[in-house]
Amino acid sequence: MRNSGIILTPEELENALSLPLPGHDAQQRMAPSHREFMPPPGAAQPGVGGVLLLLYPGNESQELFLVLTVRTDTVAVHKGQVSLPGGAREPGDISIAHTAIRETCEEIGVCGTDIRIIGGLTPLYIGPSNFCVHPYVAHIPYRPSFVLQTSEVSKALEVPVLHFLDGKNVVVEDWQMEDALRRVPYFDVYGHKVWGATAIIISEFVAVLEGLDSQGKKWE
Repeated sequence: MRNSGIILTPEELENALSLPLPGHDAQQRMAPSHREFMPPPGAAQPGVGGVLLLLYPGNESQELFLVLTVRTDTVAVHKGQVSLPGGAREPGDISIAHTAIRETCEEIGVCGTDIRIIGGLTPLYIGPSNFCVHPYVAHIPYRPSFVLQTSEVSKALEVPVLHFLDGKNVVVEDWQMEDALRRVPYFDVYGHKVWGATAIIISEFVAVLEGLDSQGKKWE
């Protein structure tokens, strides 16, 4: 994303997210070569969950950051992987957006009415856990203090949004998976490989930002 000198506001991004989304084409850019985007025939009804792309000013220059979580090696699924905060919908949740906010509060201790949902991205089916995840983009007007749920989260990664727009941070490797060699793209984030569903979701978010960049906008 070029340095246009124009500050993009949450309201401008909210408007962009209200338009038709980049969808599958943008998701596919960071999808492993074997990725299935629909449940296989005869599969059980997927569970439903929500994740949050929480944006906030992360330094003195008010550059926007996104928080990711490094999962512990003791969680049931996706051990040690980098994820967006979120989880499964519970009966008391009034909406899937509420699920994403509640799980963010539980996992990294960022809670309260200052979190504002500014839009949603395209839902994504995750085969290994048989879940349909609904991503939401949110904004909080200050850098939050993180209190980690240490049974699930070993570390919070604070990442400038522009990090994901720099092609130098995108890597493609061949991995041995499911008895086959697979092409796997990932974002290199401080030595962590951000791949799979998290990278796919961020890929669509990047496409939204790229669309705004074509209008001379940028996050600062």
